[in-house]
Amino acid sequence: MKQHFHNIAKGSLILVYIVIIAGAVVRMTGSGMGCPDWPKCFGYYIPPTEEAQLQWQPNHFYEDGMVIIVDKALQVAKEDFTTTTTFNIENWEAYTKHDYAVFNAFHTWVEYINRLFGALAGLATLLLFVGSFWFWKEKKIITFLSFFTVAGMGFQAWLGKTVVDSNLAPFKITIHMVMALLIVAVLLYIVHATSRKVKAHKPDATCTKLLYVAIVLTLVQIILGTQVRQFVDEQVKTLGENAQSLWLANPELDFYIHRTFSIVVLLVNIWLLYRFRKLALGFTKMYWVFVLLTLEILSGIAMYYFDFPFGTQTIHIVLAAILFGIQFYLILEAKKAQNNVESL
Repeated sequence: MKQHFHNIAKGSLILVYIVIIAGAVVRMTGSGMGCPDWPKCFGYYIPPTEEAQLQWQPNHFYEDGMVIIVDKALQVAKEDFTTTTTFNIENWEAYTKHDYAVFNAFHTWVEYINRLFGALAGLATLLLFVGSFWFWKEKKIITFLSFFTVAGMGFQAWLGKTVVDSNLAPFKITIHMVMALLIVAVLLYIVHATSRKVKAHKPDATCTKLLYVAIVLTLVQIILGTQVRQFVDEQVKTLGENAQSLWLANPELDFYIHRTFSIVVLLVNIWLLYRFRKLALGFTKMYWVFVLLTLEILSGIAMYYFDFPFGTQTIHIVLAAILFGIQFYLILEAKKAQNNVESL
């Protein structure tokens, strides 16, 4: 098990990133309420594919918790029972957590697939935790952090439930994203700590400090971006999905801060890249950072000036998450290079 642990950690990391991508697709397509309940979807483990399945049916068996739509409202079965030839409201209770009662097969299945990926990532982190006990004697931190990833995925699942119950409250969506990045950081630490590859990196205290500054700036940008995205979501609801040119016609202050702050982020990373190249420190991932940051800015420009071309919102979010991950890994490499010098 120990010899495969590093690959399990990398697999868990990839699955978490897939969940982030799936979540971004959910937001891009407006599918966040595709399943109005949690963990089931309309009371089913496998959701319906057409609205007729959510209509009341005579002589039909319903399990406790199954959902139907009656007069544009959700009704939930109180217990297991079989209907007669007439509808009896006594067998049902109104779903009171929110008043969203629309069925859209596409939105439902996009959200459901997102949940499936989340469950798969949760199982992968559970396997990681089991495997981490082989490191208990030599590196207890690996076991503790592996447990954190399992707990973090559980928290994410619970938070996903509260997001649905709150009808996509903005603050909870932001926490959801930040927690996902924290899980990414922990998994990257485990991947780095269990890697057997030896890389010739030269330490530089100034670059290490700048890396910390850069990743904090990225995190601030991501948080600001989630607030801007929430504003866009509200504009979509108000103005309609076909009014892309109007979504950011009158943006809030968060948008202007987010846009201006991107210049600061770019300048800091250009300075980092210049110093890495000048001192020949060997941190090649810094080139990835610069490429990702360039694409991130271009996708932001495309959304604002070209009225949100299809896929740009998802690309923007995913690139930010990958950028954060690579910056964090660069910090780990820089710290290791510094420790190697100090131990000589």
